[in-house]
Amino acid sequence: MSKVNIPRIIVSGLRGGSGKTILSLSLISIFRKKGLKVTPFKKGPDYIDAGWLALAAGRECFNLDLFMMTPAQALQSFISHTADNTEIAVIEGNRGLYDGVDHEGTYSTAGLSKLIKAPAILVVDCTKVTGTVAAMVLGCRMLDPDVPIKGVVLNNIAGSRQESVIRKAIEHKCGLPVVGAFPKLKKELFPERHMGLTPFQEHLEVNEAIDAIAEIGAKYLDIDAILKVAEGADEIRTGVRGHRSGELHSKFKTSNSQHPKIGVIKDSAFQFYYPENLEELQKRGAEIVEVSALTRKKLPDIDALYIGGGFPETHAIALAENEAFKKSLLKAIKKGLPVYAECGGLMYLGKSLVLDNKTYPMVGALPLVFSLENKPQAHGYTIVEVQNNNPFFEKGASFKGHEFHYSRVLETEGDDAHMKPHFSKRGQGGFSEQIYMAFKMKRGKGIKNGLDGICYKNVLATYTHLHALGCPEWADGMIKCASEFKGKRGLPGYVNSK
Repeated sequence: MSKVNIPRIIVSGLRGGSGKTILSLSLISIFRKKGLKVTPFKKGPDYIDAGWLALAAGRECFNLDLFMMTPAQALQSFISHTADNTEIAVIEGNRGLYDGVDHEGTYSTAGLSKLIKAPAILVVDCTKVTGTVAAMVLGCRMLDPDVPIKGVVLNNIAGSRQESVIRKAIEHKCGLPVVGAFPKLKKELFPERHMGLTPFQEHLEVNEAIDAIAEIGAKYLDIDAILKVAEGADEIRTGVRGHRSGELHSKFKTSNSQHPKIGVIKDSAFQFYYPENLEELQKRGAEIVEVSALTRKKLPDIDALYIGGGFPETHAIALAENEAFKKSLLKAIKKGLPVYAECGGLMYLGKSLVLDNKTYPMVGALPLVFSLENKPQAHGYTIVEVQNNNPFFEKGASFKGHEFHYSRVLETEGDDAHMKPHFSKRGQGGFSEQIYMAFKMKRGKGIKNGLDGICYKNVLATYTHLHALGCPEWADGMIKCASEFKGKRGLPGYVNSK
């Protein structure tokens, strides 16, 4: 039985957009300036907020999600990523404290708070309200007394009189301390786009924004009181060990002599990667090779390629104009390079992207034309069932993920047969010349007709994002494909090693 007593705090709110990210960034920045080694976490499947938290902390931010992971996997992740070199952990919740997939708040921030025994600070948007804030806070405290709410931060305060009334109401009627009060901040500090905050990679003055939020936090937060809350977190007693002394189980691990090279397209167009996904590939023996689809002219010497999500639509001109890289990638795909792509990566592998009645040619490996809409085309958790043979997953497997995109398939090239479920035979060289759908959506929308995971040769591209801790089959499949391809390179029909 191991004991974990890392100081920690979880930031939650009454709803999305209440100020959780601003408070989390403030705390992380201030703790770091104090010389503390901060490990950030983001509850839920969010990539953008996690990127900002990582930037503020100067180290990776890890996602904890009770839908995509089991409680044991989430607890393992928290313990392993705070096992070494962490003096305090800051976890940003998502949505409201009790919001989940059903009326009982299943998979909520409250549930995560109890699982990792992290005391919660509740940030409340106080726009056009005073004493009623106390009723909302009291309701959160009474709904589940086991949730360790330990303090409140007021947000969007209009003036000292409003702050005084709300502060007194909460402290007298809820028995909780108010540990900070933010005034209304300029939106220019952290501009938003349709998926929330603009990614930090596209923020023109990112370091200045972090410095500014640290100054605001130092001025308006009671840092000593919040530190005391974090240090008062209950001890976690568990049989789970940190990753330095115990490995997560895997069905597939390369030998020391193999070490396949897995390329990852990572630039401002493709930035949505869980660090745990790359960790799991490395644990299984892979060497990660970062690639830019914006600036690179040729695909490097790799054994497989992983293209994550992002915003290809905001980089459509640059992606379309880099003809040399697109041709290099298409050539490698046709010769059997294993490629796994998610969301933005799916769009990039398509024929073209239509924006404002202009068409931007993409890689052209898949016969799909995408457009970007004004409203979300899919948003939420997914459950996927593997119904057809494919390069990466065993037929019959089922796993959980999530999807969030404004794009949709505008048209398909040729007949629509590949958009219907059918069994595909594996072709010469181990890959299929057919284009077919591998996944059936038990929950979520997918690409079209309740199907997802479009395949061609050794390519599998999907709208569903997966987390490697909740779906170890993904990392196993990547390593298997990369290792097999590495062993066959130089044979007729495959990409040469040089």
